[in-house]
Amino acid sequence: MPSSKIVIVGSGFAGFWAALSARRLISLNLEKEGSSDIEVVVIAPDANLVMRPRLYEPNPADMSAPVDDVYRACGVNFVYGIVDTIRAADHEIELVDRAGARSTLSYDKLILAAGSRVVHPNIPGLGSYAFSVDQMEDAVKLDRQLQSLPSKPSGKARNTVVVCGGGFTGIEVATELPGRLRQVLGEKAEFRVVVVERSQDIGPDLGAGLRPFITQSLEDLGVEVKLGTSVVALDAEGVTLSSGERIETLTAVWTAGVAATPLAKQVSDKRDAFGRLHVDQDLRVSSARDVFAAGDAASAAVDDSGHFAKMSCQHAGPLGKIAGYNAAAELLKVPTMPYSQPVYRVCLDLGAAGAVVGNGWEGSVHISGQTAKPVKQFINTTLIYPPKASAEDAFVAADPAFDGADITISHPTLYRYLLDNGIPV
Repeated sequence: MPSSKIVIVGSGFAGFWAALSARRLISLNLEKEGSSDIEVVVIAPDANLVMRPRLYEPNPADMSAPVDDVYRACGVNFVYGIVDTIRAADHEIELVDRAGARSTLSYDKLILAAGSRVVHPNIPGLGSYAFSVDQMEDAVKLDRQLQSLPSKPSGKARNTVVVCGGGFTGIEVATELPGRLRQVLGEKAEFRVVVVERSQDIGPDLGAGLRPFITQSLEDLGVEVKLGTSVVALDAEGVTLSSGERIETLTAVWTAGVAATPLAKQVSDKRDAFGRLHVDQDLRVSSARDVFAAGDAASAAVDDSGHFAKMSCQHAGPLGKIAGYNAAAELLKVPTMPYSQPVYRVCLDLGAAGAVVGNGWEGSVHISGQTAKPVKQFINTTLIYPPKASAEDAFVAADPAFDGADITISHPTLYRYLLDNGIPV
C-alpha cells in the first residue's frame, strides 16, 4: 500500500495540471527512497476537462475533453466523487461517490483546486429566470433557450437578450450573441442585445487601455451598453434596472461576479473578497501547512507589485503546476518552487469584431480586430486542451518552469503559432 498520498480536489485546469506536475516530479526522483510509494489521487464528479473559457460560444455541449486516459498514462488515480468535507486538522476529506455512498479518505498533502461558481445575490427572480455560462450545464441550457426562440411568439421580449454584467465574461457573451441570434432568427431579424454594468466603465477590471477598442467593438456590433445601473429584479418577461427602467426579454444572462469554492471556508478563515484562500509563495495555506490551493481557490501574488492571480485559465494552469510540484517536493524532500507569473496578458473575444490582446495590468493594446481573432481561436481550440495520453508528452507540458516575460518558455506552442502566421509577438 502507498505510504504517502497527495489528494487533489477538482479536475479543472488547476487540478489537472497539479496532478501531472506532481507525477512528473515523482518520476524524476525515482531513485529517492519512498518515491514509488507516493500516490497521486484526483477526486472530481467526472474525468472531463471542461473548456470553461469557451462556454460563451455556440454548441457548449462539445466544450470538454476526456482526461482519464491522460491520468492513466501518467499514473494518476482518478476517483469519481464530490468532496463536501475537509478536516485539515485530521488530514481527512469526505466524499460522496456516484452511487451516493459516503467515504473518508486521508491524505499527506491536499491540493484544493475545486474552482469557483458565479455569484447569485438575493435578487428577486434571479434563481428562477436567469441563464448563465458558468458551468457546462448552464451554457447548454442557454444554448437551448436561444435555439428555441424561433418557436416563441415574435416580439420585443423574444428578440432581446440582456447580459447582466459587463466584465470579461459578459463582454464575450454579448459580442458573440449577434451572430448566434442571426443564426437562429435569420440574417434579417431585428434583435437587441443589452449589457447592464453597475460600474461607470465597461470591463472595469480589464484595464483602461483596452476600453476604447472594446467600446467601439460593442458599438459596431449594435450591442447597447447601460453603465452605472444594475439589475434589481427578473421575471418571466423581463428585467428591472436600478434606474427604474424595465427591459422586456425572455433571455437574461447573469455574468456578474464569481466566488471560490465553498470548501475554502472549511480550510481557513483567511480568505480574500472572492473567498479564495491566502497562500504563500509555495501556494501553501499558512494555517493548514499540508494544504495547498490552486486555480480559483487561491489568492496568490503573481509579482512583487501587489497584483494577484485572476480567476482565469491563464493563471489556473501555472498555479496548478506549482502546487502539484510543491506538494510532491515536500514528500520527496527536495526544494520547492515559488510561484511567480509577473507578466499579465488579456485575450478577449469580441465576436464578429475580432478580438483584442492586451499587455500589462493597464491593458495596453497589443493587437486587435481581425488580426487578434486567430490568436483567440488558437488559444480556445488548441492551447488550453490537454496533451496526448502519453506520460512523456504530458510531463513535458506539466513542467512548472515559467517565465511570463518570455513567451518562448511560458507558451512555446503559442509562440510558434504567432511566428508561423506573421503575428507580432
